[in-house]
Amino acid sequence: MSNSQSVYKSPNDHRHYRYLQLDNALRVLLVEDCHASQAAAAMAVGVGHFDDPLDRPGMAHFLEHMLFLGTDKFPDSGEYHAFINQHGGSNNAWTGTEHTNFFFTINAEVFEAALDRFSQFFIAPKFDLDLVERERQAIESEFSLKLKDDIRRIYQVQKETANQAHPFAKFSVGNLTTLAGSQAEIRAELLTFYLTHYSANLMTLCLVSPAPLDEQQALAEGYFGGIHNLRLTKSYPDVPLYGPDELQRQIQVIPLKEQKRLTMSFNLPGIDSFYKRKPLTFISHLLGNESPGSLLSYLKDRGLADNLSAGGGINGYNFKDYNISFQLTDKGLADTDTLITACFEYIRLIATQGLEDWRYLERANLLKMAFRYQEQIKAQDLASHLSINMHHYEVADLLYGDYRMDGLDKAEALSLLAMLTPENMRLQLIARELDTDQQAAWYHTPYQIRPIASDALASWHVTRIRPELKLPEVNPFIVAESVARPDKSQARVPVIVSETESYRIWHKKDDEFNVPKGHLYLSLDSEQASITPRHAALTRLYVEMLLDYLTEPTYQAEVAGLSYNIYPHQGGITLHLTGFTGNQETLLALLIHKARERKFTQDRFKLIKRQLLRSWGNVAQAKPISQLFTSLTVTLQKRSYEPLRMAEMLEDISLEDLHDHVRAFYDKIYLEGLVYGDWLVSEAQALGDRLSQILALVSKPSPESARELVNLTGAGTLLRELAITHQDSAIIVYYQSAAATPEKMALFSLLNHTMSSTFFHELRTEKQLGYMVGTGYLPLNRHPGMIFYIQSPTTGPRQLLEAIDEFIADFNYAVLQITNEQWEATKEGLINQVMEHDANLKTRSQRYWVSVGNRDYQFNQRELVVAEIAKLTRADLLKFMMRKMRTKHSDRLVLFSNGEQHRHLEPLTSASMINDLRQFKLQSEKFDF
Repeated sequence: MSNSQSVYKSPNDHRHYRYLQLDNALRVLLVEDCHASQAAAAMAVGVGHFDDPLDRPGMAHFLEHMLFLGTDKFPDSGEYHAFINQHGGSNNAWTGTEHTNFFFTINAEVFEAALDRFSQFFIAPKFDLDLVERERQAIESEFSLKLKDDIRRIYQVQKETANQAHPFAKFSVGNLTTLAGSQAEIRAELLTFYLTHYSANLMTLCLVSPAPLDEQQALAEGYFGGIHNLRLTKSYPDVPLYGPDELQRQIQVIPLKEQKRLTMSFNLPGIDSFYKRKPLTFISHLLGNESPGSLLSYLKDRGLADNLSAGGGINGYNFKDYNISFQLTDKGLADTDTLITACFEYIRLIATQGLEDWRYLERANLLKMAFRYQEQIKAQDLASHLSINMHHYEVADLLYGDYRMDGLDKAEALSLLAMLTPENMRLQLIARELDTDQQAAWYHTPYQIRPIASDALASWHVTRIRPELKLPEVNPFIVAESVARPDKSQARVPVIVSETESYRIWHKKDDEFNVPKGHLYLSLDSEQASITPRHAALTRLYVEMLLDYLTEPTYQAEVAGLSYNIYPHQGGITLHLTGFTGNQETLLALLIHKARERKFTQDRFKLIKRQLLRSWGNVAQAKPISQLFTSLTVTLQKRSYEPLRMAEMLEDISLEDLHDHVRAFYDKIYLEGLVYGDWLVSEAQALGDRLSQILALVSKPSPESARELVNLTGAGTLLRELAITHQDSAIIVYYQSAAATPEKMALFSLLNHTMSSTFFHELRTEKQLGYMVGTGYLPLNRHPGMIFYIQSPTTGPRQLLEAIDEFIADFNYAVLQITNEQWEATKEGLINQVMEHDANLKTRSQRYWVSVGNRDYQFNQRELVVAEIAKLTRADLLKFMMRKMRTKHSDRLVLFSNGEQHRHLEPLTSASMINDLRQFKLQSEKFDF
């Protein structure tokens, strides 16, 4: 075994790393994290849908599914999932173009037992003949789930219009058609595919655990040393993604969702070799700039586009499809030529004036700072990310490769810019009103492809640059060096440092994560925010107008790692500011100043209103299960409304109405804030004083807004049907706790934790009811709740509800079968999940902010809940289920939609149907919070 090249890590990274290669050529990265309560593993296999046999599209994806369903050593198909879940973990996998990634996280003390199970996927999978048909149905469900997903529909057009000799052209997901044949035939092909492609020398493993590196090395050798090394070498066809017949083409696509988008895509070589200097990252940094004089600023001023992104697009072994994408206005759709010409002028501006070292260093310094003060991520995310990085970077750069920018090589950058030409381009235009003459396979996307006229190509060879286009100025927000202050916190949890009748500011100085960053949350409560659907629509419009108005003045701050978000909630709006603390106050002052200006123009008002109406209209195109989740909160929260209801209200709203609403909104305000991170107490208090002065100028004190929740106690089973146009049916069954106490939070979360893997296994894996199947612990306005959900291509809502009821009725027996040891392990798994150590400043700030929102002012709710979980017995669970869940007349809410394929089945109806939502919410009892 060869050992251990060193891995370059961030000065802020407390973890220890060891890279090694086992005797079977499996490459392994071990990560020792003494702070982690959970361990994780990920295996990245250098096999993806590019390797699918031509006559079996989806084979790599099908194999990924089958590996979870039992091995020679652990033959039970549900055992792996149940083991991971029981011990507080989670697991998943994905299949990409050239790689497949498997990963899990679990309580650290059972990591070895989990690795024993996981490693067998790659040594002796069972490929049980009886499960082939079942999992083929799961692939079909997954395919069906995305039939109306615009991303998939447009991606398929890209595949069909690329070079058909390139493996990218293959259909990647698979379905019943591509995986047709007898179970025995498919199993034989599956086995051949596995034995031909899954080899230790194409695999990379990452383990993350609190255990010492030597212990982890013994685990890696002991459990993964048995994977066969077939000494395979990868080779894909050396053909271009786009040849001469695919370039200089305009492709027009009709989406389901209302959108207008233009993408200029350029045919570049593979980019792995550029990672040390990242010339494309630098070019994208200049092209995607949004400050005054930028390409986007110019297009916005002329009403042609609202948004621009540069640098996206697919990439792989011999290609990078470099994309510049524009979100168009109606005017922009009618005049794409001006937009394309301006883009080529900006590319010329970069090539002739932008390749300067100081500009490159601005971007490089941002990445250097981001690496130096890199915030830790969860063990599972880290393992998955690093296992993939091992396929792309040298060993020393496994952590640093994403951040490395060694210097500007002008010749290299110019050679790439020289490929951003009309001749090396394809245009993709997406809008509902375009002409099309064919349909894409599988997803039935209407599209058209035609050559771009030669005179258009010639006109885009620009020689002059219009004077309005300018490169960005020096960024004043970039701090070359920043250091976290060493001051220790005086308090264990956030404390109030400033309070009056109109506001309250919480503060805690971070002294654990040692980063010069802060999180600042400010919530403004106003009675005017959402008392009616019209008020809620106006508040949302105000937020969108404000974000649009702030884009240019704050763009340089965003680039420099100071970001902000403004979002509406039931009682008002919240501002969340995050980033390096040196300039946070400057940005906050700028935001408050601009927010108070409110110089909204009629043109921007019309555009933003139109965008918002489009966004709300597009909700009807979302997956049925997503629409049901939206409707669940709308049905139960007094101040939440259906997007289409708000859209109705927005139609006739004028700019004057908006200004009136904003005045009324600020008339009476209550502000609650949290300052957490590298902020001192004195700074948080000074911030409170400044906010107090500002509030005095614009508003009178107000109490906090009420957050009311419909009380389902005594209501029996309530049904609400949603009219959704989709081939699948969907259902959510929601049970609500009558009290918001730690005891009930413990009970509902343990109930969910105990049921989830069995529910998934029985209704998805065994009964094949659908791909989206699960349970969830769902607190609403502090009240614990539990949901069961299914989206099904095969079964109507009546049968889905019967299946859920049958599962709940039978689950009592499953609980009785659990041994005491298993019961205690299940509770321990949940306790570890609830008490999982905050990975970084962001996670902790979110937890503190949720506590403030829940009025958990001791910041100890999770400790109280854990104490209650420890006390719960199986008898408590059984008693609750018998009393509250086992009859069909239990207090609960059932939301469902009837799929187009199931209209002929017996409908789901009841005397307790909610037909008039407004009336239902008015008449219902409420919990007040």
